[in-house]
Amino acid sequence: MWKLRSFVKPYMLWCLLAPLLMVVEVIMDLLQPALMASIVDEGLMKNDLPHIVTTGLLMLGVALIGLIGGVGCTVFSSLASQNFGNDLRIKLFEHIQTFSNRNLDRLRTGSLITRLTNDVVQLQTFVQMILRTFVRSPLLLIGSLVMAVRISPSLALILLVAVPLLFILLYALIKLSFPLFSRMQEKLDSVSNVLQENLTGIRVIKAFVRARHEADRFDEANAEYTRTGIKAIRLMAMNMPLMMLILNGSIVAVLWFGGIQSWNSGLPVGDLIAFINYVTQLLMSMMMLSNMLTFVSRAKVSADRVNEVLATRSEIADSPEAQPDTIRAGKVEFRNVSFAYNPADENKVLEDITFTAEPGETVAILGATGAGKSTLVSLIPRLYEVSSGSVVIDGTDIRSISLDELRARIGFVMQQTLLFSGTIRDNIRYGRPDAADVEVEQAAAAAEAHGFITSLPQGYDTELGQRGVNLSGGQKQRLSIARALLTHPSILIMDDSTSALDAVTEARIRGRLKEEMRGSTCILIAQRVSSIMDADRILILENGRIAAQGTHEELMAGSAIYRDIRSSQLKEEEGNYVQST
Repeated sequence: MWKLRSFVKPYMLWCLLAPLLMVVEVIMDLLQPALMASIVDEGLMKNDLPHIVTTGLLMLGVALIGLIGGVGCTVFSSLASQNFGNDLRIKLFEHIQTFSNRNLDRLRTGSLITRLTNDVVQLQTFVQMILRTFVRSPLLLIGSLVMAVRISPSLALILLVAVPLLFILLYALIKLSFPLFSRMQEKLDSVSNVLQENLTGIRVIKAFVRARHEADRFDEANAEYTRTGIKAIRLMAMNMPLMMLILNGSIVAVLWFGGIQSWNSGLPVGDLIAFINYVTQLLMSMMMLSNMLTFVSRAKVSADRVNEVLATRSEIADSPEAQPDTIRAGKVEFRNVSFAYNPADENKVLEDITFTAEPGETVAILGATGAGKSTLVSLIPRLYEVSSGSVVIDGTDIRSISLDELRARIGFVMQQTLLFSGTIRDNIRYGRPDAADVEVEQAAAAAEAHGFITSLPQGYDTELGQRGVNLSGGQKQRLSIARALLTHPSILIMDDSTSALDAVTEARIRGRLKEEMRGSTCILIAQRVSSIMDADRILILENGRIAAQGTHEELMAGSAIYRDIRSSQLKEEEGNYVQST
């Protein structure tokens, strides 16, 4: 938790004022029993009404000052803790944006969401408790002990038994609770992961009638979290009864021995009452401290999890020697590139990939599912880092190009279409927020999206639901293409991004792309040979290697793999035609 102190520093003034005001409240609380003793001994026992009134008014004034101190402490501790939590969430969010895909594969989405929300709330509450309870409890404990000893050193010996028992109990509870709270957060991660997967894939779940299966998965994860939580709470439930037992036992002992002293005129009644109040305050402060220290166990777990995210460093970072304006024409070269998701894994997804895509060329990549096509194009904008070899753009290794420039000059239409909540216009100009409306419409027209957009009641101002739920798959793909075209990229990557389109629309988009992307490098991934027949070069990927490359005619003449793919697709198309007739 000490590592997170930098997030508190901007609010040091509030962090100082809160404890100071709490000190005022504690001092006022410590004065109350002494004033009460004075009322009993000097007022009631001596029938001195003016003394009772004067001391009573003084008690009201002391209580008012204590109230101001307590409220002020709450206000300033809340300001410090809320701003601490705000800054920490922002830092975590910004840091997560720097993660490579490999980092995101390791730290799962559900876990990151839990750390950004639940764990930060735990730490936020901990900061507030540090500034309030952790100041109040020790001061009240020490002050009450001093005042109790001042009244009757002999009765204070009772506390020599009660206080060590409380400390032993505290230590045991913290020791036992820490691993349980750690497991609780891990189980909460599992619940978040199942929930996130379920909400993301809810339509698939309904289509395959798997709601019961998903409910069982959630029940299992939730039951594990509940069982772990019950174990932790059951342990913590022992805290209050044991504390109350020691508290009540101490009060009984004070009444017993103090009553004897008072009976023998060795201790005034008012002092006995005050002593009991101080003992109660002392032991109650111990109980507050115990509740806080058990919470520290949970905060410690959350701090470790947050620090793990902050300590994670992406292997993909800007080079200190990065030069601006490196990308000009957009020539892409793969030089003996190999890649594995796990650096320690000998089984490579891509191996010894070498090819060149010249500016103005369209290079298509074809291959079976799992051949490594999407992984290959993900290396160009450095979503993953190559394991060996190099990817070069315009003669410069991409590791020597700043990430902002590299990705700004690449238009990427991903395999999984993702749109954001907002208007269609905002989604198209996501990569260029300052683009004029006419540019947005030109990009939409090039992607064959202008027609369906204008047919909508609000046109380009139509609000999209989450992930573009109110559009068809083909419409979402066309908006994604328009979004990429609007950035006027030097390199356009389309990862099977026309799979939901009919052949006529796809052909029209290809024609418009030739016009719009003249002079730019286009790299296409496709499943259908008919989609890439007019490409300048076609690469056939098989088991992570380039098995063949050339034009459609060259591959038909010299590549058995390509001919097999073409033949199988022709048979499939003929079969579909026969069935339709």
